[in-house]
Order: sequence, then structure tokens, then C-alpha cells
Amino acid sequence: MMSNLATKLQQEQQHRTVQAPAKAPVKAPAKRNSILTPGEKILMFVFGAIVCFGATFMVSKQAAIYAVNKEIQIIEGDIQEQQKVNSDLEVQISELSTYERIKKVTEKLGLTLNENNVKGVEN
Repeated sequence: MMSNLATKLQQEQQHRTVQAPAKAPVKAPAKRNSILTPGEKILMFVFGAIVCFGATFMVSKQAAIYAVNKEIQIIEGDIQEQQKVNSDLEVQISELSTYERIKKVTEKLGLTLNENNVKGVEN
């Protein structure tokens, strides 16, 4: 019977040892609330600010270039109009300076042509 008692005690001890490893849970390291550290957050903010500033700068420069190109086109249009006016005036000058017209105007004014007093001038 003694051996029975010894085996029972031995079984109980084994049973206790099997249950004994159930220790209190080990505290896990404190979880971080955020994936990024404060330094990384600052770097991301600075990078975002630089990107926004760069984008704004580029858009403003493109708007200035557009305005200058628009002014250039307006001025080129004005130049073409003035060139047309100038060519029309040159045609009028050539029409008004013909010999026949000058002769008619002088006859209306009562001027006479003295052949001995005429000198030829070349342009």
C-alpha cells in the first residue's frame, strides 16, 4: 500500500509541476502609439512643406511666363499692324511722287517748267 501511496504522491507532484509553469504573464514592452518617431514626423513635415513651397513657386513662375508670352504676342500683333500701315504709306508716297502727278499739281498752281533750270536728283 505504501507503494500505492508513493505513486499517488508522485502523480500529484507531476500534476502540480505541469500546472506550475502557468506563471503570471510577462509584461510585453509598451506598444508605440504611432509608427513614426517624433524625429521622423518632423522630417516628413519639413519635406511636405518643401514640396508645397516648390509646387507653389513653380506655378507662380509658369503664370509669370504665360503673362510675358501673352504680352509678346500682343506686341508682335501691334508690330505687324504698324508694318502694314508703313507699307501702305510707302505705296501712297510712291503714287504721290510720280512725275505726272507733280506736273498736274504745278500746272494747277500756275507754275511753269523751265527746262534750263531743271536738275536731276537721284535717290
